[in-house]
This record gives sequence, C-alpha cells and structure tokens, in this order.
Amino acid sequence: MTAQDSIQSALNKLKQPVELPQPKNEAELIDTIFKLLTSKKFRKYSLTEEYAAHIRNAITENVRASQPINLTFLGGCYKLWRLDEAPESDWAELFAGMYYSRWLKPVCAIYEPGVWFDFFLDDIIVSRINNLPESDVEAYRTSRQNVLDFLKPYQPSNFNMTLTGISSLFKTRDEYEQKLEQAIQKLSSELPGGLPELSEADLATTALNVKATPEQLADPKWREKVELVHSAYMMVKGATGYSAPASKIRVFTQPFPNGTCIAVGTTKDSIAKFWVSVGALQPRGEDLRQLVLSPKQLEAATFNWQDVHLEGLKGKNFSKIRVLEP
Repeated sequence: MTAQDSIQSALNKLKQPVELPQPKNEAELIDTIFKLLTSKKFRKYSLTEEYAAHIRNAITENVRASQPINLTFLGGCYKLWRLDEAPESDWAELFAGMYYSRWLKPVCAIYEPGVWFDFFLDDIIVSRINNLPESDVEAYRTSRQNVLDFLKPYQPSNFNMTLTGISSLFKTRDEYEQKLEQAIQKLSSELPGGLPELSEADLATTALNVKATPEQLADPKWREKVELVHSAYMMVKGATGYSAPASKIRVFTQPFPNGTCIAVGTTKDSIAKFWVSVGALQPRGEDLRQLVLSPKQLEAATFNWQDVHLEGLKGKNFSKIRVLEP
C-alpha cells in the first residue's frame, strides 16, 4: 500500500457513519457519552476519580442545556523551529485531527448537539519566550486552520473543531503586556533569588524549544529567565478562566501534573505533542500506521520519502511524507 492510498483510505473510513443504539433516556445518554470519552481504546493514561467526576458533571451540564459536549485542547501555536517543516503544520497536525475525530464521532452519532473540540492556543507568548517572529506564529495558525478546513468534509456535521488564540481574550495588546509584567514581578518576588529552580529535564525542554540568541547563551541563567516568563504567562492564562468552566473538559496528549485532563495522545501509537513533532507512516503488516514523531524519535528513525497529493490539502509540508523502514 502506498502512503497516498493509506492516508486516503483512513480519511474515507473517517467519513463513514457510526451505528450505535440510541440511549433510551437522559441518564443512559450521559453514561454512554462518559464511557465513549473515557474509553481505553483512545485514552493513554488513567483518570483521577476527581476528574472523572468532573467529566460526568460537564457532560450532564451540556446535555441538560442541549449544548455540544465541550472539549478544550491546550497547546502551542507554533511549529518547532528545529524542524524543517517549520513554521507550518505538517502530517502530525492532520493525523492528530483525524485521531480526535475518530475518538469523538460516536458521541456525535448518539447526541444531536454533537461535539465542540476547541484548540486553545498559546499564541501571544511565542515570540517572547521562543524568539520566533510573529509572522511564524501567524503562518502556523493559518496552516492549522487549513488542516481543520480540509478535515471538515470527513467529520460529522455536528462536530466542530476550532482554534482559539489566547490573544483573543484581551481587549488590547497593552492589556496583556501589563498583566504579564505584573505576573513576572509578583512571581520573581516570591522565588528565592528571583528565578525558578529547574530540573535537568526542564532545562533540556527549554533549550529544545527556544531559539536562543547569542546574548542568552552567554548567560548561564538564560533558561531560568525564560521559564520565569513562561510561568508568569501561565498565571495570566489561568486568570482568563477560559478552560476552567464546569461545562468544559480538558484534553491533552499526556497527563497534566494535577490530573485535570483526558490524556489521549496524538495517534493510536503516539503521545508526542504534534506542534513540536512530525507526522510519519510506519509499515505494519500490509498497512501503514500513522505516527507522530518527537525530535528525538525522528533523529533515531530511518525512512524514505513518498510523494502524496490529497486534493484540497494545502501547505508546503503535504506533498511528501516519511515512511519508516520496516
């Protein structure tokens, strides 16, 4: 099977309707939606009892209001600068979107208001902490929207994927900048020495994501200073309350430290964050499995390129794809 045939076949399967028995009453509907959202077929990590209760309560609130089941995915609005694919989306974003669509289409089949899957994007902070031009952020956002537009015909009519940038929650850029500076000052005043202490893993993550300047590299504490701004930003982000309502269910690729999300990975075989990774295919029997490879996984991989052309899929990264060697 060629890469082209494999991806198109997966898209065609995504479009096929799901046949499920209709729940007989509200209680059965809520219970069925809960089981579908927390299914181990898609969920990669366990749920805390507290968040399982939150999920059930959120479903109940949405059902009683006849509103779509509201899922919010928190993530970055950039493609990792180290990747040749930057600054645009690639197969990783498409494969993740397909995976989440497969996960949630059964909910759409039994619940008429459907599902709202909202990607809550860290857009406004990228240029400051990652040293990427804002034009790269906009290029990524545009390419992400192109992927969502391409997927739409393959999704149920009552399934809606959207992009919400955090920048849209502030009246002006000055308002955001003021709140960020206040948070930086507050956090710095509360930390010994004014900077956070980072583990080796934290230091490595910062070094991977930030396109460090020569001036930063000359400063032994540059990564701690970046993380101070990032932590302050997280305070500002949290203060918006956007993903906090009782009616919303948080989703991510991996567990949050406080357990407040459903961790579903990015494909059946991957958990890497798609915006800092690339999409690839892996031979498995007569099929090709969709993968999302982190930079470390990509570095260790051996692969060949195959040409692909999917009508309507725009962007510089969608004319060929990596196919791993068996």
